[in-house]
This record gives sequence, structure tokens and C-alpha cells, in this order.
Amino acid sequence: MLSQIELGRSVPTITVLSRIAAAFETPVAAFLSHNSRDRVHVLRSGDSEELRSPDGHFVSRALFPFVGARRTEFYELRLAPACDRQSPAHAAGTTENLVVASGQLEIQLGGASYTLTRGDSIYFGADVPHTYHNGGDGIAVAYLVVTYSQPVSY
Repeated sequence: MLSQIELGRSVPTITVLSRIAAAFETPVAAFLSHNSRDRVHVLRSGDSEELRSPDGHFVSRALFPFVGARRTEFYELRLAPACDRQSPAHAAGTTENLVVASGQLEIQLGGASYTLTRGDSIYFGADVPHTYHNGGDGIAVAYLVVTYSQPVSY
């Protein structure tokens, strides 16, 4: 069937298209877009959105463009020495996956504390309050992927 579609000898029904999409683990809409540039977004470092604490000790830089709907966000976090960043509970089913690129971070979560250094990572349910703490002497840099159970739109 795929060969016939590729050769233009057959037009798939929506049922067949759904099955093909499921096999490739991609939405049907991906096959319907005529403009491949809509699926590519270059984000220059100077153009990314930044969230800064009032004292400037915490900086979160979005590493994704704020367009469309998504279930995943990707951030670079920078915490000055002795910086605490408290995060309220996210929506039910939200998870975070964080890897430390440099420095040291302590993640406080549900009464437990996890100390991470360069190269260490942690994955946790973020639907409870949690805190990031830099207990080291230098700036801590980490990369954070937040995954929501429902798509968020921008």
C-alpha cells in the first residue's frame, strides 16, 4: 500500500492514513501539511524568552519557540550560588527531567533531597511542590524538560 501511495497509484482513506500515522507514532496532521517550513523553527539565543527572578539569581531560558500547542517544554536553568527556586505543583501528570550541565543542584521534593552534580540527572512527578537549590560555589547550569499530560498552547 505504501508503495502504491508513493507512486501516486492510490490515495489512502483516512483509516489507512491513521494506521500509517500510528505505525510512525506521528499525528495524521503531519501528513497533511504542505509547508515543511512550518515544522522547523530556529530560535536564536538572543531571541529566546527568559524568566528572571527579581534579584537575578535565577534565570530560566526557553529553548523552544512559543508557537502552537505542545506537551513538552525545554529550558536552560542558571542558578547563582545559594539560590533557591521554589516551584509550585504543576498540573496532575506533569513530569520533569533535569540534567546538570555544570555546578551542583539540590532538588527538594516531597520531603526528600537529591544532590546532583555535573552529568547527573533526575526524573520526577512535578505535580507536587519542589525546590531547586544551588549549594555550590559557582553558577549551576541545568537543562530541564517539562512534559505535561495535556497539550499547552501559546
